[in-house]
Amino acid sequence: MARKATLPGTSETDQIVCHVDMDCFYAACERLREPPLRGEPLVVGMGYEAGESHGAVATASYEAREFGVESAMAISEALSLLPRKIEVAQSGDRPVSEAGFYRPVDLDWYESVAKDVKVVLREYAETVREVSIDEAYLDITDRTTWEEVKQFVSELKDEIMQEVGVPASVGVAPTMSAAKVASDHDKPDGLVVVYPGEVADFFEPLDVEAVHGVGPVTASALREMGIETAGDLAAADEHKLMDRFGERGRRVCQFARGADTRSVEPRGKPKSFSRESAFTDATTDVEAVTERIETLATAVATRASQRDVLYQTIGIKVVEPPFDVNTRAQSLPGPVSDSSLVTRVALSLFQEFEGTAVRKVGVRLSNLSFESAEQPTLADWDTPVESSEQHSNSESETQSETDTQPETVRDGQQSLTEYTGQE
Repeated sequence: MARKATLPGTSETDQIVCHVDMDCFYAACERLREPPLRGEPLVVGMGYEAGESHGAVATASYEAREFGVESAMAISEALSLLPRKIEVAQSGDRPVSEAGFYRPVDLDWYESVAKDVKVVLREYAETVREVSIDEAYLDITDRTTWEEVKQFVSELKDEIMQEVGVPASVGVAPTMSAAKVASDHDKPDGLVVVYPGEVADFFEPLDVEAVHGVGPVTASALREMGIETAGDLAAADEHKLMDRFGERGRRVCQFARGADTRSVEPRGKPKSFSRESAFTDATTDVEAVTERIETLATAVATRASQRDVLYQTIGIKVVEPPFDVNTRAQSLPGPVSDSSLVTRVALSLFQEFEGTAVRKVGVRLSNLSFESAEQPTLADWDTPVESSEQHSNSESETQSETDTQPETVRDGQQSLTEYTGQE
């Protein structure tokens, strides 16, 4: 079970928050469509057209940033730092290695890739809050433990790359603000876990601008007050900060101290409830796997019951080494709330895999109903259970998209408003 401890400055018990931030997402999408661009300096321009010099930089790959190209920079300025390869090759004025590629923004393509990423995210968390096209918070409290979380999110990163083909940086912490900072801490392709009780220590040496909610303008004002690091901000007088910045001053001070009582709130109703657990080493021990499935089935059914949600489809996920994902699902004649039935169906579905090496196993409830006035069991239905649905070879059940739109459109970097000083 996950450790239960209180967050500094609060009376709340630990939650496990995962922040997923896609690395240079627009550039990654262009490379997915055009593989020869991988490893090359690449600039994606908003309002840019091929061969032109107007528009602004929406994304600069890490290779392009080495030449000084930054987000929100005018394309004309970017071209002075990093000319187009084709022009350099024709002119011979400088080495081709000091030139790059330019592509116009294609939001339709990026959104289609983002949808594929979100399918993976929803496999790993029942509560997902999308905050932009390339960024989301996941509440994984009921999916893993602090002891297993690093392996859990490592597999999440691997599956995004394997199934979609774009890299992600992931941060995990007991607070949303710390998870956000953690995902930025070791880009690109980073994985940083900040454990309970370590949030304030994690923040202390960081530049004050690393604190969530502190943009360049606020950071400059804080430095004028002698506040250079997140540790300085944590030790600062809240009243003085509120006099200077209002409520935001108090909030960022609390974030720097590791205090953040916010929980991950999904936009819209959940599409499924699920719980997974990994074994330290792949096992063929049927008894051990059976016991784990029973525990997971009880946990996920209890979760649905606590939220007064009925379910009509019960499924399992079995991961065989190295990373072969198999899913099986059983649909019932109508929605039910029955913990023992979930266990029976899950164990029945697993019979097909008895004797095979199992790396991870999970139980999932889907086809949800939020009309909780009646909570029937299988005995209330006269028709037989429908046949099992099968998916394998790294394919998993596709879940429907949420009806809500992301809060902002950004690309794994600071927003344009932060660069122009409008916070």
